[in-house]
Order: sequence, then C-alpha cells, then structure tokens
Amino acid sequence: MRAFRIPLKVRIMRLDPVLSLAVISISLLSILTITSGFDVFGTSKLVIQILAVVMGCGFMFLFSFYDYEEAAKKFWVPLIIFSFFLLLFTSLFGSSEGTNSAWIRFGPIGIQPSEFVKLAFIISFGRHLDMVKENINHIKNLAGLILHVGFIIGSVLLTGDLGSALVFLVIAAVMLFCAGLSLWYFAGAALTGVIAFPFIWSRLAEYQKQRILIGFNPELDPYDKGHQALLSREAVASGGFFGNGFNGGSVYKSLYASSTDFIFSTMLEKFGFIAGLLLFVLLTVIVVRLIKIALNSKRSMGAYMCAGVIALIVAQSAENIGMCLAMLPVVGITLPFMSYGGSSVLSLYMIMGLVQSIHTNSNKYNFDRDSSL
Repeated sequence: MRAFRIPLKVRIMRLDPVLSLAVISISLLSILTITSGFDVFGTSKLVIQILAVVMGCGFMFLFSFYDYEEAAKKFWVPLIIFSFFLLLFTSLFGSSEGTNSAWIRFGPIGIQPSEFVKLAFIISFGRHLDMVKENINHIKNLAGLILHVGFIIGSVLLTGDLGSALVFLVIAAVMLFCAGLSLWYFAGAALTGVIAFPFIWSRLAEYQKQRILIGFNPELDPYDKGHQALLSREAVASGGFFGNGFNGGSVYKSLYASSTDFIFSTMLEKFGFIAGLLLFVLLTVIVVRLIKIALNSKRSMGAYMCAGVIALIVAQSAENIGMCLAMLPVVGITLPFMSYGGSSVLSLYMIMGLVQSIHTNSNKYNFDRDSSL
C-alpha cells in the first residue's frame, strides 16, 4: 500500500516518447506555417512562438517529474481560489481583444489567464471527483461539483470569453461522465436545455439571434458577420491538395487572426490538404496516447484528469477546425499546439507535463487501481 519515490533517471525513461514527439511535431508545423507567412506575421510572432515552444518543453519535463497526486491533494483548493481571483482581476483590469477582456498586458506582452486556469481546473476538479467518487450521484456531492464548475465558468464569463467557457463546460461534462455520474442527470440537463431554449430564444434581441444563425450559416451575411468564416473557407479551398507552397497563397493576408484562431486555414492554403491530414493524424495520436495513459493509470484521479485533457484537445480542435471551415460559429478558440500565442502554448505544454506525470507514476503503487473505476 505504500508509495515509493521514483528516481529522476527512472522518471525520464518512463516518459511517453510518442506523446512528446506528437506534441512537438505539431508545434514545429505551427512554426513552419508562421515562418511561411513571415511577410504578414513579422519577426516578433515567430520569435515568441519559438520561445514559447522551447519554454513549453522545459515546463512539460519539469511538471512530469513532480508527483501529480501529491500536488493535487495539497493545492486543489488554493488552485480554485487563485483561479477565481485571477479571472476576477482580468475582468476588472484586463485588456480587450475583440468582444472580451480576457487579457492582462505588461507593455507589449499579453497573457491570457483562462488558458492557465484550464490546467488548474483539470487538477482541482480531478481531485474533487476523486474525493466523492464513491457517492458521486448523491445530491449533496453533485451540488458541490456543480458549484465548483459554476464558480470557474462564471468567472470566465465575467471576462466575456464565451469560447473558453464552453471548453470548460465540455471538460467538466466529460470528467463527470468518466467519474460515473448517472446518465439520468445528463438526460435531465439535456431535457432542461431543450425546454428552456424556446423561452430563451424568444427573449433574445434580433441582432443576437442573427449572430447565432450566421455563426452556423455565414452566407446569410457574407459581407459583415459571416465574412471572416467565408474568407477562411476560401483560403482552405485555395490550397487544394498540395497547397500553394511556402511563399504562396494570398487569402490568408486578408484574414483576421490568420496566425491564431485561423492558423489552420493559413496552413492549408500554403501546404494543402496533405498538411491538414498530417495534423489530424498527430492530434489523433495524442488523443490515443491520452486514452492509453488514462486506462493504465493506477489511480482514478489520474484517469479523471486525462479525461479532462482529452476533452480539452478534442473540443478545441473540433471547434477551431469547424469555424475555419465555416461550419461552426467563430468564438475565438485556438487550435491546440498550432495557434500562435505564448499563453496557449505554455499552458498546453504544462498540461502535457501533468499527463506525463500521471504516466510516470502509473507504477508507483503496488496494487491495482481503485475498485470504483
């Protein structure tokens, strides 16, 4: 029953090389795309992205050497409190980017706190689920979990970052499902949403209704609200199968956020469908490795955290690619490891460090995983 310390050398040998290689490969694809659009993106973005990846790799290995379970038990409550005050500070004093105030700026440097709160939430919620897993369906325990989720999502919404709030909601739902929450609760939530939808829709202003409708069908307003999505799709189509080449392509030059939210479109215009296929394969490899690590985890807490990371990667990838193809509303969600941005890159590498810690500690105990799973 006793846990033992794992020597540093053994931890390094236990790291999942496939996961690390897949993550770094996507980052290199991101750097290649930003380099190819050097005339538009400039030197600063390229340098920042390279530094973020290098620092991210350092954080990933550093986090992988620390016992995730020890950290979660000690810091899960402080992480919740810190996340709340960080997001509250951001909502009050943050800088605006589009329609939200999700950034804190120090001169030319901008930090998006919600990206780092994703790591804090996965750790704290994983620990919370582990504490109540035996009686998760008890109304008292469920109320505590809902309060935990609502506390964080509500704080994110204060900054106006709807995209991130939706990602947190997906992460929470997947982790709750994996922890054994009754499907009746999910069915009840879905039914409540269906019943409430007509009531909420009837009370939305006309411009709000149009924004939602145009999000799913940008052709309704091709010269204003739907313009970016249609321009993004045009860039994808322009690339064809093999793309326009390293120095080719022109649509991305007119595309807003072509290095961040719409970097997928930029990449496909330059390197074609084949590059998109490569990215899809690498993301699939990451998800498959995460599933394997979750299944091999000796502790249910580690499995819950891996489930949260899987939800994050899948939700952000699906939404980002969907909006780049003009199939889903544009809500400002980055493509994992691809989109330019220090906050996104660093936080994702830290999250991979958490996963690597779960992997390296999978044989820490001399008994099987908790019988609750």
